[in-house]
Amino acid sequence: MVEDALDSFARIFSPPFRGVMLKSLALTLGVLALAWLGLDRLALYFAGAAPAWLASALSVLVGLGLVIGLAYLAAPAASVVASFFLDEISGAVERAVDPAGAPGRPVPAGAGALFSLRFAGVSLLVNVAALALWLAPGVNLAVFFGANGYLLGREYFELAAMRFLSPPEARAMRSHFAVRVFLYGLVVAGFVAIPLLNLFTPLFATALMARLHKRLSGA
Repeated sequence: MVEDALDSFARIFSPPFRGVMLKSLALTLGVLALAWLGLDRLALYFAGAAPAWLASALSVLVGLGLVIGLAYLAAPAASVVASFFLDEISGAVERAVDPAGAPGRPVPAGAGALFSLRFAGVSLLVNVAALALWLAPGVNLAVFFGANGYLLGREYFELAAMRFLSPPEARAMRSHFAVRVFLYGLVVAGFVAIPLLNLFTPLFATALMARLHKRLSGA
């Protein structure tokens, strides 16, 4: 697992991944910038009718809220954006791990986008729940890693498996190897917990789960 994690991290910066990484990062930052601008304009509209002192206080509070909110939105937004490039990443990892093996087939665009949107929504809810539990540090840490480990492991493994199996077969395989998938998911959850680096979570997680799927297919 450690070897797979280190190799997957190193591949983010390798030539086949670099172009995907830059496209994904640029689009993610663009989405977040548009969200910031829209929410900021909305807040200014409502603050315009308030007294000057209240408008100033609201401006500071809204600014802080936007910083915290967009920090939590960064990983889900990156997941949605990167969903358009995940097949390209998976194919590169599969060729590197098993050059003689049969190549996987691309996941249908609609299914892949729906999968990523569902994951982004659930991931956002889990992280908001963890934020709400900040008064209980031990509890929110357990919620964050436990829930994200399960969700990230499940979603990214099934995406990797669906390049070779039907969706029901991919779910059955993930269920059969549930413990291994969860442990690898915890590695991805640790990656998500690192600010800025978590923008590359989809690239790292896709590479990691593609390697895990190849290992388990051999088993």
